[in-house]
Amino acid sequence: MDTDEKIRACYLHCCLNYVNHESMNNASLRKRFALGEENSASISRLIKLSFEKNLIKAYDDNANRKSLRYIPFWA
Repeated sequence: MDTDEKIRACYLHCCLNYVNHESMNNASLRKRFALGEENSASISRLIKLSFEKNLIKAYDDNANRKSLRYIPFWA
């Protein structure tokens, strides 16, 4: 997958979680991509790119960085 496809997959994962009354976080996205905890930094970069493209937003802006959860931009 190229970067744009990964960003789209991140957004769609976030949407799927939202309609299932869940929110996305680093661990859930790693699980979606079948990656281990050692890939946490690369998933964080992917989440950051999706956030910067305004595809996702923080569920709670006041949460600390480790417990951030994300929802789609339209939610």
